[in-house]
Amino acid sequence: MSDYQIPEPEPKEIDEKLSMELRHLAANAVLKGKPSGDEKCEDCRYYLEPYNDISYCWHQKLRILVGAHWWCQWWEAMPDGQS
Repeated sequence: MSDYQIPEPEPKEIDEKLSMELRHLAANAVLKGKPSGDEKCEDCRYYLEPYNDISYCWHQKLRILVGAHWWCQWWEAMPDGQS
């Protein structure tokens, strides 16, 4: 057996950079981790996989993974006939 031990995880510079970028995105998008009334990401036209708890939001101003019960200011209902 090897004596190698996996080091404790520590955030790298890229992690801190991405964290700040996502924080700015969330602030600018009024991205919330909870629904706004009946509006939630899983019911939004931009939520790519509404059958998953976490999916990709393809709205041009976000384009990140979001939770099904999250909400943002760009929420849009599904077009008629889609769900």
